[in-house]
Amino acid sequence: MGLYEPGQHDLYDGRFVISGARIYQVGTLNDASPWDHMGNDGETLRPVGGTAEIDVDEIANTGTFRAELELPEGKYVIDLEEIKEFSPCQDGGIAAFLFEHGDSGCGDANWPKSLLYVAGWGMGSATLNGEALYSDYEIHFMVTQGMRDRNLVAHYPLDGKTSDAGAVNPALQQLDFYIRSPETNDANHPNREVFDHFFAMEVTWK
Repeated sequence: MGLYEPGQHDLYDGRFVISGARIYQVGTLNDASPWDHMGNDGETLRPVGGTAEIDVDEIANTGTFRAELELPEGKYVIDLEEIKEFSPCQDGGIAAFLFEHGDSGCGDANWPKSLLYVAGWGMGSATLNGEALYSDYEIHFMVTQGMRDRNLVAHYPLDGKTSDAGAVNPALQQLDFYIRSPETNDANHPNREVFDHFFAMEVTWK
């Protein structure tokens, strides 16, 4: 099967308008270090209310990402304020139909290699109950193939892997997003002082 890049399609307009619902948080806002906010085993997840909204132009590297979530701690809002690439494979900060993570050569290996339908990177902020919580933190969102199964477990690394394909289920889609601090802490996984990680298991294209 061949896969054409978006720009090879005569009708490609670059705009992605996508909503994420049925959202889960990995861990909590106030976990004591050391913590694991990847949550591959599905043991530290909690469902939260709200939605995540993407409206971006991949060609122009413009647009918005905003998550409005109802956590036990209150209303939590993440805003992407500056679209910015951190490596060339991120194509200006908004990229579409690329392979990332795993052994793809783009991104880290915390996630399995997946086809990303659209992804964004940049800087932004978060508020809790209307008050500033984080500013000038890194934000990443990505709409991927199913990195988690229907029980919310990520089988990665996959024992007994039989092909070069990523450890994903192409029958599912999900929207992961996180906001992370510039400060690191090697006791944590991933190794940041703050890494607030959410994923949506219902993805609606508009």
